[in-house]
Amino acid sequence: MSLQPAFVADDGGLDYDRILTEAIPIAALIGLFAAVSLPAFLLGTFFGPSGLGLLFFLVGQFVLAVGGGVVLLHVVTQALRIHEARTAPDQ
Repeated sequence: MSLQPAFVADDGGLDYDRILTEAIPIAALIGLFAAVSLPAFLLGTFFGPSGLGLLFFLVGQFVLAVGGGVVLLHVVTQALRIHEARTAPDQ
């Protein structure tokens, strides 16, 4: 098993197209979960330090935590897919 970097072009430099292809879906997932959690944080700010405000802040934190898990699962899945594509025998 080789430990070569996954994003090296044929000329030895970085393959920027491949990097962008992998980075854009990750950025989209992060943006999606940030946008979904934003209303909860805004409502929590609107209601202030009351019980309802605390509840909205907790919902926002929960959405961000779930989003972080989803992004992590996506990154691991993509890494496994890239690894399998690199180690698969040519057919």
